[in-house]
Amino acid sequence: MKKSLLLFLVCTALSWRPVAAQTAPGVATAKATFSNPLPVQFGDPYVLYTKGTYYMYGTGGGAEKGFAAYSSKDLVNWKSEGQVYFHDNPNGWSDPAAAWDGAYWAPEVYEVQGKYYLFYSAQWKRNPAKEAENFRIGVAVADKPAGPFVDVAAKPVFDPGYPIIDANVFFDTDGKAYLYYSRAAYKHPVESEVADMARKKGWYKEIEESWVYGVELKTDFSGVIGQPVLLLRPPVRLSDKQAEWESRSVTAREVNRRWTEGSVTFKKDNTYYMMYSANHFGGAHYAIGYATSSSPLGPYQKAANNPVLQKNTDKGGPVSGTGHNSIAYSPDGKEMFCVYHGRTAKTGEERVVFIDRMQVKNGKITVFGPTTTPQKLPSGVPTAAAND
Repeated sequence: MKKSLLLFLVCTALSWRPVAAQTAPGVATAKATFSNPLPVQFGDPYVLYTKGTYYMYGTGGGAEKGFAAYSSKDLVNWKSEGQVYFHDNPNGWSDPAAAWDGAYWAPEVYEVQGKYYLFYSAQWKRNPAKEAENFRIGVAVADKPAGPFVDVAAKPVFDPGYPIIDANVFFDTDGKAYLYYSRAAYKHPVESEVADMARKKGWYKEIEESWVYGVELKTDFSGVIGQPVLLLRPPVRLSDKQAEWESRSVTAREVNRRWTEGSVTFKKDNTYYMMYSANHFGGAHYAIGYATSSSPLGPYQKAANNPVLQKNTDKGGPVSGTGHNSIAYSPDGKEMFCVYHGRTAKTGEERVVFIDRMQVKNGKITVFGPTTTPQKLPSGVPTAAAND
């Protein structure tokens, strides 16, 4: 379906290095700052930049059993593009009557050879065992970033035999594409020292876990190549330096699950960086860490400075539940941003979008957030003062 040379060029454009963008004329902002959270009610936000415009997709946002989108010229001011994916398109394979209204979650859109491909999670209507969590990953295509998207096939991309969510696709510079996803924690009890502690304290009888896997994608997205490889999971031992922050859902008695999900992968200086979220997505302790590897399919080593983004309520701030991020660049390509959802005392249980600057330096990721105070506009955005 795709010529290898064209795919290579697209993959190169989608690599970690920001591509300088021309700011559209006439884009002016009344002030030189912005403040989080942005006025977008999305969970799991993902940002695509194409032809001088940003498009944001996410979970919820008013979509009726599907997905909505917003557009922006500056990463700060967003306008609704309405619903861009509907479950009942001609090739729809999901079950909108299943739990969580079909569980239309975590959409991500990629531009490949002039087409736009939307990867997402949903409940599969093929469910002979009547499982409560029957999630799979699908892919839909459109001619425009605002849709309408139609499923490529009347079935998920593939069936690993267990529920999966949170698709992320990485296009490497050699022309290969990789699908990363999270095996859902559903019916996946795992023995660990944290599970032993939870039993001894009488908290829970078992601890279920979600794990991140990776697998090579066929270039036409019709399936996968080879078998999925386990890349990230919660720590087994309490002495592991990652165990404290990745186990807070259990130790805070929120729920008997430990998550590893919402991954996003990029490459810099021949190192693969995989950011991921841990803890209960609906709780205060949802937070972001990362791991690095010399290969897209691992092994990955978790970073010593994890978590790189977490709640600030314990320091007097208003933000909690920070997680499931994507990455975007400023209009001039000079600044890197972490785009994520969180909650504040004002927004309550509603997930809203934040963008904060981040950097990758000497193999280390730093996210400068969460912030709610005025921040400088992304570089390359014209301000009213600059236009005077």
